Amino acid sequence: MQLAIAYIKKKDIHKFMSEFTQGLDKMQPAEQTHCLGILPSQLAATSDSDKLYSLLTDYNFIEAKLSTSGAQALIEDYELATSPDIITSDEKADKLKLIQEAIRLSAHILAKDKTQLATQLIARLMRFEIPEIQALLAQAQQQKIPWLRPLTPSFTPPGGRLLRTLTGHTDWVQAVAITPDGKRAISASSDHTLKVWDLETGEELSTLKGHLTYVNAVAVTPDGTKVISGSWDNTIKIWNLATGTEILTFAGDTFAVEAVAVTPDGKRVISGSWDGSIKVWDLSTGAVVFNLKGHSSFVQSVAVTPDSKRLISGSGDNSIKVWNLETGKELFTLTGHADWVKAVAVTPDGEHIISGSYDGTIKVWSLSAREKLFTLGIHSSFVQAVAVSPDGKRVVSAAGDKTLKVWNLETKEELFTFTNHIAPVNAVAVTPDGKRIVSGSSDKTLKVWHLETGKENLSSAGHDDWVNALAVTADGKKAISGSGDNSIKVWNLANGEEIFAIPGHKDWVKAIAVTPDSKRIVSGSGDKTVKVWNLETGEEIFSLTGHTDWVNSVAVTPDGRRLISGSGDKTIKIWNLETGEEVFTFIGHTDGIKAVAVTPDGKRIISASGDTSLKVWSLGKENNILANLWNLVVKNQLFTLKGHESFVNAVVVTTDGKWGISGGRKKLIKVWDLSSQKEIFTLTGHADAITALATVGNRVISVSDDNTLKVWDLLSRKIVATFRGDSALKACAMAPDGVTIVAAEASGQVHFLKLEEGKSQLTVDS
Repeated sequence: MQLAIAYIKKKDIHKFMSEFTQGLDKMQPAEQTHCLGILPSQLAATSDSDKLYSLLTDYNFIEAKLSTSGAQALIEDYELATSPDIITSDEKADKLKLIQEAIRLSAHILAKDKTQLATQLIARLMRFEIPEIQALLAQAQQQKIPWLRPLTPSFTPPGGRLLRTLTGHTDWVQAVAITPDGKRAISASSDHTLKVWDLETGEELSTLKGHLTYVNAVAVTPDGTKVISGSWDNTIKIWNLATGTEILTFAGDTFAVEAVAVTPDGKRVISGSWDGSIKVWDLSTGAVVFNLKGHSSFVQSVAVTPDSKRLISGSGDNSIKVWNLETGKELFTLTGHADWVKAVAVTPDGEHIISGSYDGTIKVWSLSAREKLFTLGIHSSFVQAVAVSPDGKRVVSAAGDKTLKVWNLETKEELFTFTNHIAPVNAVAVTPDGKRIVSGSSDKTLKVWHLETGKENLSSAGHDDWVNALAVTADGKKAISGSGDNSIKVWNLANGEEIFAIPGHKDWVKAIAVTPDSKRIVSGSGDKTVKVWNLETGEEIFSLTGHTDWVNSVAVTPDGRRLISGSGDKTIKIWNLETGEEVFTFIGHTDGIKAVAVTPDGKRIISASGDTSLKVWSLGKENNILANLWNLVVKNQLFTLKGHESFVNAVVVTTDGKWGISGGRKKLIKVWDLSSQKEIFTLTGHADAITALATVGNRVISVSDDNTLKVWDLLSRKIVATFRGDSALKACAMAPDGVTIVAAEASGQVHFLKLEEGKSQLTVDS
């Protein structure tokens, strides 16, 4: 306390910040935590807004506070400072809110790795030409250890509608509900669990375990004390929200449960099942009140009118049925959708039904007139969920096209689209105050959005789907990416700007290589073709056919004359790059080829396969006749490297040609001596499958489904630096300078990074 007060008494702001930074380094950990904890509130209490503003725009403070107290404590400091009675300048408050929002957007990444702070702030804030923010980012670049500096603003910036991301589920998020007080969200997942989240802090409060398989549906009782979940294990479970304990299980003759709802009076639970039935249960006893039958296919959604008198169900038979909840009788059927009715909701006035279907449309129906009023809008894929705002004026839809859309129910206009999920959005709920939306997706995350404030999120450079492959030209000027959106993009490596896009493939682009003269691109695709393109014009030169499955990998020999392709058809093909003719095919793997690499001398190929092995092949360029004859005998297969326990996804060869490096599904990177044909060592550090590798000199970079990129020193066998993305990293490439790196995500985002060695401080003995 005394230390904090001493800093507050310093009148000069610059002296205050200088002495604060120096003093912080000399404090014991407990002292430091205490000082950082109370200093912002003490400055607020003394109305010293200038010092508080300086503190909250200082990178050293942000880094220290994050280290000792976590992201939420920092977020709360900014919340305190931006209250109108503390910092009265709107301009200053707006700047602090940008920093606060950047920290909140980064919170799920910082929770896993606090060392990502500088990277996150730079990538999210660098587009803001504000002196205080640019000064903050300049401070952030003064790192003492090696790190990866973003060259482009490649993460979602603040100021948009996305508020935060919630991570923790290990499989698809299938459903989400919000408590009546708007403070907590409950998510249901294919990972067999439900999770309870604090919507203010983003903290995971508890995990509800008990279901044996996918949990598809969730609801909360009107009093906010109980959670109801429905699962494919044929049960409905009732949970105590406060304790996280299971209270009751409804079972018996239920089938796989697809949907659940609670009546507004809190007395009954409604469930919809895969067998087409709907059951009405007494919440207190678990007894079946009604068993409603009428649908000819599975029931995927149920909703109850505000007066608890009618039930609405949506089914795989493309219809909506309305039932009397007092008698259990079917009242009428609504038809008009051309595919499954996946979602239904009722407006707060009980007058209208909103439905979402696999036909991509959202329709509005009159309950009293028993007819369709209009089609509100359409997604480019199936609609998974719909929700209505508490004022009944807006509808939110979630769809397989990875987006959420907000519609004006009166004017029928689409107001805006939310884009940040990287897989189908399966669930959506609106908070009781109508200010926020919570969505759940097959990308395993929940996202919290502003419904009333914020602009549509600024888009960053990238693709519309997974980026599966990257390459950098030999002259170090351009990067090439290939994506699940079927396109190839050419980028300026110096500034990360897209130069042009190349369409042409009819399926995912799975592989990219560049000829040594930097004039041609080679691509492999899910359309089973290999294409060669002019790098300057984007024009197609050749389309090579012959593979009978996806082409997963391509490489070019150092002389630029031959092209190698590896396919899911278990073969490797060698092509003449000048004529486009197939030269020969290598057969030997018992599963699909995942990756191929060529040794720097151009004499050998290394292939990585789903059969867990690597094979080394001769390209038939031996210096004597006997060696070439032997190649004919063994069909060019020289030897096999075994050691991986699952799919081998990636392989590269060191610049000197002595070592092969491979990465697989089992999180390991293996380094092989190609002359002795033995494994030398294994690099461990990733938490999920290795998806790609690249190497220059003594460094190798790896990317993984654990969302990280790691730079390794092959001599020390240690991690030099780590970068964490927002989703699984699927591709990487390194420029000839050995420090410029390109990495790409399943989200489609492309990151341009530079390996900085850090500015180690020298200590001088006094």
